Amino acid sequence: MTSRTARQTRRTLQTAGAGAAALLALTACSSSGAADSAAPSSSDKLSGTVTVFAAASLKESFTALGRTFESRHPGTKVTFSFGGSDSLAASITGGAPADVFAAASTRTMKIVTDAGDAAGAPAAFVRNQLEIATLPGNPDKVSSLKDLTGPGLKVVLCAKEVPCGAAAQKALDAGKIKLTPVSYEQDVKSALTKVELKEADAAVVYRTDVKAAGDKVEGVEFPESADAVNDYPITLLKNAPNAAASRAFIALVQSAEGQKVLTGAGFLKP
Repeated sequence: MTSRTARQTRRTLQTAGAGAAALLALTACSSSGAADSAAPSSSDKLSGTVTVFAAASLKESFTALGRTFESRHPGTKVTFSFGGSDSLAASITGGAPADVFAAASTRTMKIVTDAGDAAGAPAAFVRNQLEIATLPGNPDKVSSLKDLTGPGLKVVLCAKEVPCGAAAQKALDAGKIKLTPVSYEQDVKSALTKVELKEADAAVVYRTDVKAAGDKVEGVEFPESADAVNDYPITLLKNAPNAAASRAFIALVQSAEGQKVLTGAGFLKP
């Protein structure tokens, strides 16, 4: 091969190498662009208010989870409406704006699903069992559900249409016990407050409420409560104003972290 031919060959190889390098660089840029376009953008960041309608017995646990959610997602706010599940369900079917509904029974959740106001099938996330709340020190020596029928004892129950009231009636029926309370309250917190204020001697409430009350009341377990354990379902609502953030809040409730908060409050695993 002549020196002139060798120089031409080297020039051809250099040109081909430069072209290949340019092609590789172009391919890399294209690949990088594709990866960048697939990455989450700032528009995916959660923001805005999540409005949660929840059973009164969830107040302490959900309030704590709401604070966790807000700290984890700056720019979000979780607002709660706690109360009797039946009245909350009625508000939802009546058009009240809300994102999430967490009920204290499948029966009250059914009010919302039957009206077509749930987005998808509700999922049970915890269960709850009844307990008797007495005055501190249990001065009336209440040791069973039947003891609540004692003469002169002022007992409070939740209204029968409220999940805690329906569960209490189921437990009373299981024990073949007839009980006439001094009042029926519209949610479990109201029933518990009657005992805390010493306006009643005892109330049939959830064990989670007894635990949350601390030394303001004393709890008495009773075997009939095993026949009246309530499943708590949660669902995203169909017309949720902030569906994305609401799904994330529900995911937190159902997560191991959320379950730890709930079981720590006395709830049972679903």
